[in-house]
Amino acid sequence: LNVGALTSWVGIARLLALVLSCLTFSLVASTGRFGGPYGTWCMFTWCFCFAVTLLVLLLELLELYPLLPLSWDDFTSAFSMLAALMVFTSSVVFPATFISSPCSSSQCARQAVATAASCLCFLAYAVEVSLTRAKPGDISSFLSTVPGLLKVFEAYVACLIFSLLDEYNSESGLMWCVAVYSICFIFTLLVIIFTIGRCLAYIPCPLEKVLVGYNFLALLMYLTATVLWPLYSFRGRSRPDPCGTYCWWNKHLGVTFLTIFNLIAYLVDLVYSTRMVF
Repeated sequence: LNVGALTSWVGIARLLALVLSCLTFSLVASTGRFGGPYGTWCMFTWCFCFAVTLLVLLLELLELYPLLPLSWDDFTSAFSMLAALMVFTSSVVFPATFISSPCSSSQCARQAVATAASCLCFLAYAVEVSLTRAKPGDISSFLSTVPGLLKVFEAYVACLIFSLLDEYNSESGLMWCVAVYSICFIFTLLVIIFTIGRCLAYIPCPLEKVLVGYNFLALLMYLTATVLWPLYSFRGRSRPDPCGTYCWWNKHLGVTFLTIFNLIAYLVDLVYSTRMVF
């Protein structure tokens, strides 16, 4: 047994994330209030992170991970980054959707404790990302470098954008924005999958320079989407009153901000990738 997998700082962070995610979904399940798309997403997030973290700990404890046909360091780095993003999103969405004011019942108290545990779980995954991040000059594991972690962030933000999309078929500008989100997401996801699957060596071209060129094109495409999406989404349309949880105006505003986040991510990715190559 590799006891160091549990006693190292990374192992301790994973154990904390395991316990906190289990505590979170147990408390939420005990309330019985997690219906609807947002509640289902939050519950899936906590259960998924718990299950994969448990699997990672068992494989490292039993030293079985070298038998897997994948890059283990890239996989664990990508998962910890993805888990941090997913748990952070759930920590914001769950209380905003299910906790009402004033909070006086025992059910609401359990929801509040679950929210606090989810926030601590996010911090545990964030610590793991910080501990496993590659040091400057170390490129043995691409997904543990800043550009690699940004790839996971870009793909996740694109998934959030897809979950908010509606009413975009009537405008050509909005359809172009959806094409931008889709093209960039597919290419970024392929980079992540090929890296974890150790397939990058089969690409007959210098990958580092290809990534620099792709980041530049993605930056330009997202720049156009940052301008076109709010222009066509809100042109001649005011915010409805009332505007509930599933209001189209809130969704389009969310897509606007997420587009800006990915624009900044691709800009930082381009800067770091250029420094690594040149």
